[in-house]
Amino acid sequence: MTFRSTLAVTILLAGTTFAVAQTVVVTPEEQVVVREYVKTNPVVVERPSNFELVLGAIIPDILKPGALADNKYQYVVMDGRTVLIDPQTRKVVYIMD
Repeated sequence: MTFRSTLAVTILLAGTTFAVAQTVVVTPEEQVVVREYVKTNPVVVERPSNFELVLGAIIPDILKPGALADNKYQYVVMDGRTVLIDPQTRKVVYIMD
């Protein structure tokens, strides 16, 4: 019984690690397209004092991100950087300097 519980926890943690480890890859060409889109459609927001801009952070509800043309991600410009956001989870998935 203990072995099964240990195995179940190990599998669960492995799945969690995999989910956390997934990253969004943005090619240089895609970065150019995103930068141009954001330049013509800026959504500049002020970073809340209690918010740390890091990958995986959840954007506060008070911030209203814009939608990229492909509707796959949302975005804001915060601290001079373009931030891509998963619209389902509101998590920061990519930060462009």
